[in-house]
Amino acid sequence: MTSRAIPAQRVLVLGAGSIGIFVGGNLAAAGADVTFVGRPRLLDEIAEHGLRLTDLDGRDVAVPPAAFRGVTDVNDAAPPDLVLITVKSADTAAAASELVGLLKPGTVVLSLQNGIGNDAVIREILPACVVLAGMVMFNVVHHAGGRFHRGTAGGVALADDPVLNRFGPLFRASGLEIKRHPDLLPVQWAKLLLNLNNPINALSGRPLREELATRDYRRCLALTQGEALSVMNAARITPARLTPLPPAAMVRLLTVPDGLFRRVAGRVLAIDPVARSSMADDLAAGRRTEIRWLCGEIVSLGTMVGLPTPVNQRLIELIAVAEDGDRRTWSGPELLAELRAAAGR
Repeated sequence: MTSRAIPAQRVLVLGAGSIGIFVGGNLAAAGADVTFVGRPRLLDEIAEHGLRLTDLDGRDVAVPPAAFRGVTDVNDAAPPDLVLITVKSADTAAAASELVGLLKPGTVVLSLQNGIGNDAVIREILPACVVLAGMVMFNVVHHAGGRFHRGTAGGVALADDPVLNRFGPLFRASGLEIKRHPDLLPVQWAKLLLNLNNPINALSGRPLREELATRDYRRCLALTQGEALSVMNAARITPARLTPLPPAAMVRLLTVPDGLFRRVAGRVLAIDPVARSSMADDLAAGRRTEIRWLCGEIVSLGTMVGLPTPVNQRLIELIAVAEDGDRRTWSGPELLAELRAAAGR
């Protein structure tokens, strides 16, 4: 990948974890002047080793340390042309507040975060900027030595706006699959549906591919997504189709025997064998998770439309226990029994 065919553009990645480094690293490889703002541990690692960006399709890109900067304080960065906010949802307001005084009016800010409504939080704090919602549709696995591996299929979904045309050559050169949507909300709700597997994966203690290949864990996901679809329907929310079948049909397919699921929905299992959910990674690192912006979003929506959401509520409770140090690993039958009991209460 060469970088000289496009003019240099300054990109600031605020919240440089695995996702932010993978996306920002590909932009650096394409010629952008990228500054990562994040924790010293990761910044020190990539400063020493550089970046190696790989994926399950065989792509392998090396980015030397001289091709990017890493800082722990946003005030040490130059005013950027483009900002990628990739912090956890709980940190959105604080991250946006750090940018006040650094960004020029009209700076483009992309919220590449899970959940619904982070862009609105950012827009309120940075009213002079062009703030657009976005979603990273793939999983990234961090390996030692500065290697970041895309472990699942997918690209980057963005709310469409003419300002993105300025960055079109950069995005195309980066190798990232960028999809622009006139209305991103259906995609965000659909991604939230998929992310309801995050707590199940975290509680299972298994890699994503192994967990999703196991019928009882898929039955847990079917309960969780089925409940979510009920409250979405009551709220007149129609999620986009991101899976081989529409969401409601996919919920039914999750419950079939393993062999049939592999034959009918093999694409769902096209996942790197070591990839785990970001929630599993957060628990392993002793960090608070985004459960309030995933299952919590469903519980809040259920309250709004007057429908109970006991399955999603129970997952919130189980993850809260895990966050407090109880790292119990749930077998498929145990977790399914727990969620069925919650649904029956």
